[in-house]
Amino acid sequence: MFDKLESLRQRMTEINEELSQPEVMLDYSRCQALLREMSSLQPVVREYDAYRDLQKRIRDTEEMLHDPELASVAEAEIRELTSLLEQKLNGLKLMLVPSDPLDSKNVILEIRAGVGGEEAALFAADLLRMYMKFADKASLNVSVLSVSETDLRGINEALLLITGAEPYGLLKYESGIHCVKRVPVTESGGRIHTSTATVAVLPEADEKDLTINPSDIRIDVFHASGHGGQGVNTTDSAVRVTHLPTGTVVTCQDERSQLENKNKALKVLRSRLLDQLRAEQEAATASDRSLQVGHGARSEKIRTYYFNHDYVVDHRIGMTVNRTAVFLNGEIMPLIEALRLAEKTDRLSILSRGV
Repeated sequence: MFDKLESLRQRMTEINEELSQPEVMLDYSRCQALLREMSSLQPVVREYDAYRDLQKRIRDTEEMLHDPELASVAEAEIRELTSLLEQKLNGLKLMLVPSDPLDSKNVILEIRAGVGGEEAALFAADLLRMYMKFADKASLNVSVLSVSETDLRGINEALLLITGAEPYGLLKYESGIHCVKRVPVTESGGRIHTSTATVAVLPEADEKDLTINPSDIRIDVFHASGHGGQGVNTTDSAVRVTHLPTGTVVTCQDERSQLENKNKALKVLRSRLLDQLRAEQEAATASDRSLQVGHGARSEKIRTYYFNHDYVVDHRIGMTVNRTAVFLNGEIMPLIEALRLAEKTDRLSILSRGV
């Protein structure tokens, strides 16, 4: 571990020296690549430097143990510094855990109403707004691929393409069943109902990731449909793509161009098929299923939104977040950071066991 940290410090020195060379500063591509590498190394090297500083402070304080008048003070300070040193060491171990190579991928986000009728559709619409607001706060870009609305402006299904800086790394923790407990607007007796919505977060797949045989798909076109402001088309611009071997169906209708809807539908289909393939491979090869935080199954209930108590509970890590309305307004980053830490801790534990 410490050899790795020393090599990272050495690499930072090399980057600084290279950036000081005029010919490198004039090479825009090379300069940007070095700056990106430096940006990724800085947090780890900074923590390692702080760790080394604590080690030096402990060594200096140990010299005070030889003075009878200062020994008791020195012992207390050494205990405090040793505790801080242990915390720094644990933090460094987590920082050295290899990141998920899929984290930088764009995201296909799917939201579907589950159990609960119209209330489930309204809750799915709440989740759609939550993710769009979160994406805006996280400087991510959202493109709506398809939305199927209900008469009360709930949604049966929504498809989003989310791009930006590591969108999959942020949103992968959202896959699974989301549960809500509240009094629905359709409930006249004031009774609390339980409804669900399913969220799937798929890393976007391109053609090099998965090739689809044209003979394996059927493409149907039809009139788009929707409510008022959606600009309902009067031409056959909506596209339905069916993957015949698996029966997977994708519909896109939010673009006025049939070609654009077709391309978006194929993008979603490719991502779904690759996700299914990865899931099958993981199920066949996984030797440790404790690493679940970052790879929630769609059948797993991951979170409950308690409107009557005004808090949200994530069942994977047992974390409670107060103020449900604020959470649904896109303020989900604290929970994502906690889930990210839990996943890294899981990965570190597995790596330590040699799994």
